[in-house]
Amino acid sequence: MATEGRHFVRGLGLLDSTMIVAGSMIGSGIFIVSADIARQLGSPGWLLLVWVFTGLLTLAAALSYGELASMMPKAGGQYVYLREAYSPMWGFLYGWALFLVIQTGTIAAVAVAFARFAGVLFPSLVGEEHFLFNLGTLGRWSLSLSTAQVVAISVVLFLTTANMQGLRQGKLIQNVFTFAKTAALLGLIALPLLFARGGTGALYQSDFWTPRSAEGELLGGLALLMVIGTAMVGSLFSSDAWNNITFTAGEVRNPKRNVPLSLAIGTGLVISLYLLANIAYLASLSLDQIQTAPADRVGTAAIETVFGGMAPIVMAAAIMISTFGCANGLILAGARVYYAMARDGVFFQGAGRLNRRGVPSNGLILQAIWTSLLILPRTYDPATKTFGNLYSDLLDYVIFAVMLFYALTVIGLFVLRIRRPNVERPYRAFGYPLVPAAYVVFALLIALDLLLAGKTRGNTIPGLVIVLTGIPAYLLWRRFKPATPVSSGEEEVD
Repeated sequence: MATEGRHFVRGLGLLDSTMIVAGSMIGSGIFIVSADIARQLGSPGWLLLVWVFTGLLTLAAALSYGELASMMPKAGGQYVYLREAYSPMWGFLYGWALFLVIQTGTIAAVAVAFARFAGVLFPSLVGEEHFLFNLGTLGRWSLSLSTAQVVAISVVLFLTTANMQGLRQGKLIQNVFTFAKTAALLGLIALPLLFARGGTGALYQSDFWTPRSAEGELLGGLALLMVIGTAMVGSLFSSDAWNNITFTAGEVRNPKRNVPLSLAIGTGLVISLYLLANIAYLASLSLDQIQTAPADRVGTAAIETVFGGMAPIVMAAAIMISTFGCANGLILAGARVYYAMARDGVFFQGAGRLNRRGVPSNGLILQAIWTSLLILPRTYDPATKTFGNLYSDLLDYVIFAVMLFYALTVIGLFVLRIRRPNVERPYRAFGYPLVPAAYVVFALLIALDLLLAGKTRGNTIPGLVIVLTGIPAYLLWRRFKPATPVSSGEEEVD
């Protein structure tokens, strides 16, 4: 037993765990990405089917992860599963990519989304073109700092500080904002459906199931399958982060039951809300209105049918609530992976220590610093005269690698069934072996599509390079690993 106050506290019940799953999943994507999916497929029916496929894929993965979580209810989650199924290096490569881009880049994206929508409420104060300084551009880089970036970094630092105060504070923020964002999303669904002009939305158009490319050409066969794969990138990203509860398993009460159950309930809840939201879009808007929504803000266009000119303000407030809660869940969970890595001697040693409130404060600080550094570099497109962010490019790069890691983790379920047949499994994967196998096949097909499709081909190699930089990093950490590791992977638990 660790010294008093220096241990994880099992303070997350089933409700708290479910709120981490749902709250980490629901960010700003559901309000935006349907516009791009509609442009790629040109069909209301196929727009819905993309979300159905995404939901089934996500649920299949979550149910498969449930068995791994019940076997190994430890801090670190997916990092631990890969380490145990294959080797420590495979776990490290995932944790490395998580720290470099996957977790920190997503936190950056969510925090900047919060800031951008804060600009709708306070247009004279917050915005991408409200500069604290602007030194011009250098190639495609902007040498500037905007008030939106300052707000985004402030959100990261505030939530990091709150989570350093203990698990109780982190879960309180998570629960409050997840309940609030769920209520807001239900309002977005219900109001357009109630006030929809009968028969005018895309839901009622005659060619509901006719898929067309962005150029208006009919899609079919292999071409349609390829477009579906690339169109799912947005919906998969919007449905991601469901696995974050596995990172915090060391703080869940009765984790062998509650982690698998929260994965099933949380993903099921969010998938249902996402499908209903898209039905609301299709009931209240024409397909053209969805495809051409300003800045892809389909949610705003839908709610405008109810609130008129007030819609941007109403939606901005809802998305700020949603992104604030999402960022909190990601910040809370991510540091637990770095903690597990440090306990194994393959990350900064300080990240493997808990503060007197029982949370990995050093890991939280490292995560906040790197996330803030990702927010700072800005890109500039002279053709459109718009500003972007480096993290956006990085996230595009690693989507391919993320799909591979998910597939590898579920394959690990089969590996561990063979290698450790007698290990206690309080929960066994639903539909094993068919459901997990189907997930692996579809995940790998999507990854292959991303590798081959013209729209995404250029992003896959940089993503793999980012992951592979972990190999020399791992070898260096192993070489200079402390003679007495902090731990063999077991966390301190109260």
